[in-house]
Amino acid sequence: MKPIFGDAIEKAAKLTRAQDLVEATKVLMRGLTGGETAPAQDATPAKDPAPPNAPWIEQLTESVSAFSGGVSPEAGAARRVALPLGETLERLRKGELPDLGGLGQGGALGQGMEALARLRKPPQVAAPTGATYESRTFSCAAGSRVYKLYTPSKAAAAPPLIIMLHGCTQNADDFAVGTGMNALAEEHGFIVAYPEQPSGANQMGCWNWFNPQDQHRGKGEPSIIAGLTGALVAEMNIDPERVFVAGLSAGGAMAEVMSATYPDIYAGAGVHSGLVYGVASDTASAFMAMSGNSKGPTRRAKDRVRTIIFHGGSDQKVHPTNGELILAEARAGLSTHHLETTERGTANGRAYNRTVVADARGVPQVEYWAIEGLGHAWSGGSPQGSHTDRSGPDASREMLRFFLEGGAQA
Repeated sequence: MKPIFGDAIEKAAKLTRAQDLVEATKVLMRGLTGGETAPAQDATPAKDPAPPNAPWIEQLTESVSAFSGGVSPEAGAARRVALPLGETLERLRKGELPDLGGLGQGGALGQGMEALARLRKPPQVAAPTGATYESRTFSCAAGSRVYKLYTPSKAAAAPPLIIMLHGCTQNADDFAVGTGMNALAEEHGFIVAYPEQPSGANQMGCWNWFNPQDQHRGKGEPSIIAGLTGALVAEMNIDPERVFVAGLSAGGAMAEVMSATYPDIYAGAGVHSGLVYGVASDTASAFMAMSGNSKGPTRRAKDRVRTIIFHGGSDQKVHPTNGELILAEARAGLSTHHLETTERGTANGRAYNRTVVADARGVPQVEYWAIEGLGHAWSGGSPQGSHTDRSGPDASREMLRFFLEGGAQA
């Protein structure tokens, strides 16, 4: 280990505490490259510049500082123990960077972290004989997105479709490997699509769940994702009654947006470490929600789809109360004649509480997994992908089970 990186971490931590984020990013880049700074890029001005002492700027500084042992952005959280230098470098190289929930856009910090993420070697996605994993592009009036499409070797007749929305600093390949959803598609015969958020839309590769223009039907990113979904339903002979959307972190928050704005398209939503629809309308309110200081949604969905929620009890990036808010909103949309049960269990070394809310017919409409000891990571995921934790319940398999139990089985 070169001493220069140890000095870089120490200097960067001091600079972030001093709110000199531009210089902190440069120091980290010099440390990672042995003293050579990555080519400079022009920073894109934020849409709504905030004054130096704005709350979201302070939250941003603390989020970066927390990664190297500083204070967590969650209110009242205990001070973290600094990571060993070797582990810090390894996490940076793997792409396990501070996940700012989509708020890294428009500044030198976002550009620096994006450059760090590119240091991580992209995972290889293998497809068995007869299956395909291909890159495509969808375009509509609202814009275009590249996406990866997995078709299993033996797709079911009129197969289900799952739209998977990655988290910040991730891409389709990373998310596919980390969640293991392709293997489940091969096992059950459904189709999986992984839309990618380009850096041009958000420099951290996050879905813009907190932007008002990306929270409405027929506009922005929801329009693109829904359009892509509709095109696949028509092309792949998808069962229109078994179309689902799921995501992690910013992707989980966007899955919530999709379920709220297009309940006629999606039969179910999976929200992992995400946030409830309408809880934020700008960067400041987004940071408040992420830190657990939100009073709740300011915009509520008129209709809701069946929803399964996963949230780690030790999530230091999106506070666990956000999972509880999604549960509360989903429960509020049901009639008074519903049955709610909670069970406690253990899976792969982690304890959890699983709450199930069923309608009058006995069909589960909401399921909430509160997982003890899980941080901001996909539960039961593969370590080959970023933002995953191999311990705990298999979120991918449980999501699929929940999705399919609402109707005919695949």
